[in-house]
Amino acid sequence: MLGIVFTTPDDAATFLHQHTAGRTDRLEEDTPLQLGNLLVVVTGPGKIKATLATERLLQSHDPDTLIHTGRCTALSDDVSVDSVVGASFVLEGDRVELEAPTYPRMPLNCPYDVEREGTLVSQDHTPNGEDDSLNYWARLADVRDSTSYAVAYVAAQHGTPCHVAKVVHSSVNAETSPASAPSETIASFLNGALDTADLPTE
Repeated sequence: MLGIVFTTPDDAATFLHQHTAGRTDRLEEDTPLQLGNLLVVVTGPGKIKATLATERLLQSHDPDTLIHTGRCTALSDDVSVDSVVGASFVLEGDRVELEAPTYPRMPLNCPYDVEREGTLVSQDHTPNGEDDSLNYWARLADVRDSTSYAVAYVAAQHGTPCHVAKVVHSSVNAETSPASAPSETIASFLNGALDTADLPTE
């Protein structure tokens, strides 16, 4: 069984609409839905919700693999808005903002055909001194979000392989416009990935 972990109901709904030809209603947070060999759940934003929803999912079900997907922010102009980034490394980024500069890090396998592989940092807290923080993280990471490290960490505690692929919705560069249809990009990526042999579905 393959578990797909979304951050927002909107992104999950678009995927489900495509995957089930409109037969599935909107999915609410922390309410897993099983569709054959697929298990779909929405965590909600932030590392606390992501941690709790992933833990409950893995306690109540036994997926072989998790895919975590959703939206992220580019930390440099080298990462294009609308692109799909596969995380080969995730960092817990709030320890720096909370004056605990030793931050956990975790390597991940990226089995997808994506536009780019890179490092993702997860942060809940608004950086103090945004410019300095962005300069710091841009040296270490390509994109940031608020959930991926938590999902990957909980999966690792359960011994469940976890892969992360995020669509770049926006950039820290104020001159870059947000993606026009990130939910559609996520759904198209997932439906294409499910057709490949690289991603187990049972």
